[in-house]
Parts: sequence; structure tokens; C-alpha cells
Amino acid sequence: MSLRQDNITYESLLEGNKEWVAERLAENPNYFDELAAGQHPPMLWIGCSDSRVPANQITNTLPGDIFVHRNIANVVTHTDMSVLSVLDYSVNVLKVKHIVVCGHYGCGGVTAALGSKQVGLIDNWLRNIKDIYHANESDILAIEDPIERTNKMVELNAIHGAKNVMSTSIVQNAWAQGQKLSVHAWVYSLKTGLITDLKVSASSAEDMPAVFKMDVK
Repeated sequence: MSLRQDNITYESLLEGNKEWVAERLAENPNYFDELAAGQHPPMLWIGCSDSRVPANQITNTLPGDIFVHRNIANVVTHTDMSVLSVLDYSVNVLKVKHIVVCGHYGCGGVTAALGSKQVGLIDNWLRNIKDIYHANESDILAIEDPIERTNKMVELNAIHGAKNVMSTSIVQNAWAQGQKLSVHAWVYSLKTGLITDLKVSASSAEDMPAVFKMDVK
């Protein structure tokens, strides 16, 4: 644990907030008035809850630039009402133009999903990642290095999440109505700080396998 983390307390967080407000106002006296006027972010970020992967900092963006949903291991399923609600609001109200599912190397959730040790309630959540592993088992087992094997699973999990986003009725209806919307899969490296585009993107239903296409209204 770093010295800075040792010094973080309940009180220090409140003091840090005051310092941050003072810095913003020194730069722009109207900063918070402008921020309170409304949000029009061009991107939805679906990422991991890991404290080391804050969307705004690693993309060098400001509050108001990215709408964010985070959960353990950036899992996207069609039965999660939380992620679906965020997705619906982002697409149909905020009219975002890009949706990114971003995983990160060294993800504890993915690592746990590759093992058999029980952690707790989260084991049921991570079952989704085990399903991805099962579907790609031969390819994963062909990778000898355990770190590289886990990294590959991180990538596959992000790709699977992006494809699940693409196949929702929310996104497909938006495409059918001519809305400009693209979905992407990314992965972030804690060691380098760099984001890699996994080159799995879609901007229309034509970019998807036929089995996932819906007859839209």
C-alpha cells in the first residue's frame, strides 16, 4: 500500500473535495454552473469496478464527457437490469455516439473466474466469465504462460460484453432508426497505462452475425 493510501481518511476525502472545488473555480468561475446545466456525453463506458481503472483519468477527459457504468469484471449480460437501464438511458436519452466495453489486464474477477476457489456471492456473477472460458477452452489451454492465458480471457470477456451490447434490442432499434452509434471492445493495461482497441466494433446490424439480428419495429 502506498503512503498516500495510508493517509486517506474520511476527513481527508472531504478536504480533498474542497481543494478540488477551489482549483476548478480558479480555472473557471462558471465551472459548476456549466456542469449543472446538463450532460451531453458522447460516450458510454462499461468498465470494471477496479479502483485503478477510472474512465475519466485514463482517457484524459473531464466530468460530463463520459457516462459510466462499472461492475466487477465489466460483465455484460442480457438479464442485468442495471446495465440494461444504463444502456437504455445512454442510447435513447443521452444519444451517445459510442459505447465501449473496456476490460483490463490483471483483472481480479477474471482471475477468480479461471479458478475453483469460492469467494462468495460473486462466484455466481463470475459464472458468466466461466461460460466464456468453456466456449473457448481449447484456445485458452493452448496458451502455456498463465499470465498470457488470463490476459486472453480478459480480452475475450471484453469482446463478449461488446457483442452482447450490440445484440440488445436497445442498440438494434437505435440502428434501425438511423441513429449514429458504434460499439467497441477495448482493454487497458495497468502496467503501461495504455488502452488497446481490440478491433471488435459495430456501427450497424450488418456488422453482426445473422442469428443475432432482430426484426425491429
